[in-house]
Amino acid sequence: MKPTLAAAQLRDSLTQYLTTTYALADKDTRRALERFLGDPETGIFRGPYLRIRTPFHPADDGWRSALEWQPSFTPWRHQAKAWERLSTYKGAAEPTLVTTGTGSGKTESFVIPVLDHCRRQKALGRRGVKAVLLYPMNALATDQAGRIGDYLAQPELAQVTAGLYIGDKLDTDFRRVTTRGEEMRQSPPDVLITNYKMLDLLLQRAEDRLLWEGAGPAYVVLDEFHTYDGAQGRRRGDAAAAPGGGRGRLEAGAAARLDLPGGDFCDPR
Repeated sequence: MKPTLAAAQLRDSLTQYLTTTYALADKDTRRALERFLGDPETGIFRGPYLRIRTPFHPADDGWRSALEWQPSFTPWRHQAKAWERLSTYKGAAEPTLVTTGTGSGKTESFVIPVLDHCRRQKALGRRGVKAVLLYPMNALATDQAGRIGDYLAQPELAQVTAGLYIGDKLDTDFRRVTTRGEEMRQSPPDVLITNYKMLDLLLQRAEDRLLWEGAGPAYVVLDEFHTYDGAQGRRRGDAAAAPGGGRGRLEAGAAARLDLPGGDFCDPR
């Protein structure tokens, strides 16, 4: 694809759409619209612009010391910093906010230490939900369920389980991720993937008490944190703080309320 040609085609298509949609009868008004759409200096279109993204910094030597189970790839520096803060291998996880751009591996920043923790706890014979991953949209939750299922297919994580509970009937079967509510109640997953509305229900309904038996969540992860604002953000924070009764422990993945002290940010710089 040639960017300049693609930009020109997009501009022409949008111009045709707008002039057809607003088929103005008055000649002067129509010409004003055409100038607004087509003038290279004062019109609606600008560019095209070239965006150059600098590469992320690779992790320093020694990043493996933070985890007992390590992934097969070398992380970026911001991922390694997040793993060091979120890992329970040598101590309790710390509240952490990961702020990086699209395609920077934010998911791996929290999924890797979560799975490492679940693997270790499962080896000790501890059952119950160990991590809750909250997503604002079901499409994001199902996408991440597929990615987590790929990790769980690895032999080292054979004993770790995950469940997707979003309230929708799903046509897709995920590898190593259950979507059946009754199955999750009988055998609670180590990692629960859901949204805040469903979490609210799971905490209130009597039939879902089985899901929380033996639960000791060390993580609550709020993905797309910028969507949690206002009254809804407060409600979601209250729901996130409820499962284990301890805010410090539950908010290890990301703070349910943005009250982190300085220096708790993992950025790619």
